[in-house]
Amino acid sequence: MKKIYLSDAGPKVSPAIYGFYRWHPSDLNLKKMETIIDQCLELGINTFDHADIYGNYQCEQLFGEVIKNKGIKREDLVLFTKCGIVMPGSSHPEVRVKYYDTSREHILKSVENSLRKLQTDYIDIFLLNQLDPLSNLEETAITLQQLRDSGKVKNIGVVNFSVFQHQLLSSYLRIPIVTNHIELNLLNTTAFDNGQIDYMKQKYMRPLATSPLAEGLIANSIEKRPLLMRRKLEELSPRYNAHIESIAIAWILKLGALPLIGTTNEERIKNITKAFDIDLSRQDWYELYEAARGTI
Repeated sequence: MKKIYLSDAGPKVSPAIYGFYRWHPSDLNLKKMETIIDQCLELGINTFDHADIYGNYQCEQLFGEVIKNKGIKREDLVLFTKCGIVMPGSSHPEVRVKYYDTSREHILKSVENSLRKLQTDYIDIFLLNQLDPLSNLEETAITLQQLRDSGKVKNIGVVNFSVFQHQLLSSYLRIPIVTNHIELNLLNTTAFDNGQIDYMKQKYMRPLATSPLAEGLIANSIEKRPLLMRRKLEELSPRYNAHIESIAIAWILKLGALPLIGTTNEERIKNITKAFDIDLSRQDWYELYEAARGTI
């Protein structure tokens, strides 16, 4: 895969990004982590998305161990990680309820933990995972600036920020926000209606689409909407000689968006990467869009 710029101010990344947001404790073993990393690298995916909480707070450390054991050069990887959501879990028995925290203390602690677990000196893109309404945004912005100035963080991003939240944080920052992770797929097109996609284009950044296959619902659900969408994709499948999941991803790619892969299913990962060989026609794209909106 030819590397592309994430935004006019951001780094180059692989056009597909692998994220560990769907990894459960049952997935956490060195063999599985190594298999997924190897497959991604073979397919040209060198960009990996982490968070402090993924895999019950264990994914980063497992990833770091595999990268070290395999002797993969740090400069050959692009690493995202994030903080902001605090989740109950066996490794944090003191946490009673899910909550948000983007205070200076929490950000600094999370960054240091991530650097240690990932066994790296820097994070390519550090993201705030949701907006914490209780944090002092001026303090948060100063903390992010200091992390960037220190070299521990190269770029700043956000996750699931509304347009107003994006604008609010930007007003406190002297550095650009280079990405916003949003949910976007053929079963969820609200990013068109709430202005997220338009605002990202205004800021010259590519939408980064989480749940690009709607958590597998497009291929497997027997509910009415996914079934209708699957039939529409099956109509197009012979025309492009492609799996329906590849076509669903090609629909996202046509927007200039980047799919954030979350599955551990190796065949599904292949289906996603095969989408880069598909150039949906304008009419087919709009036909799928209308089907997604339930207007046909």
